[in-house]
Amino acid sequence: MDPLKSIGSIDPARRAFSLLDEFKNCALKGNIIDLAVGVIIGAAFGKIVDSLVKHVLMPLIGMLLPGERSYVDWKIVVGVEEIPYGLFLGELVNFVIVAFAIYLFIVKFLGFVMRAKQAAPPAPSKEQVLLAEIRDLLKAQTA
Repeated sequence: MDPLKSIGSIDPARRAFSLLDEFKNCALKGNIIDLAVGVIIGAAFGKIVDSLVKHVLMPLIGMLLPGERSYVDWKIVVGVEEIPYGLFLGELVNFVIVAFAIYLFIVKFLGFVMRAKQAAPPAPSKEQVLLAEIRDLLKAQTA
């Protein structure tokens, strides 16, 4: 077969529509949409946790520790350079809260849901019931 003939026989319009149909099938599947919703909700959750850490928890920690500086002003000065370890601590607390929330959701909540689904085995199909009856009849004949 001549390769030039096979290339010329491909209809570009049909190929483009096929590609478009494949893209629509992929992009509009439930899994992709669920993933997009999860990313959006995750970003919003991250902002809420970030605000909680920066505006509630770290100021409370700053009040409990001696000194009048807020955690944002906690710095170590080495020569002329400043190392703002207070900002790092804030981000660390932020990470721990997000990681704990994800752990609770993924391991505890979804794990519980998955175990509940696995606990109830599906009902046997008609074929399985029929095969079990045949097995029992064969066992009764040989006994």
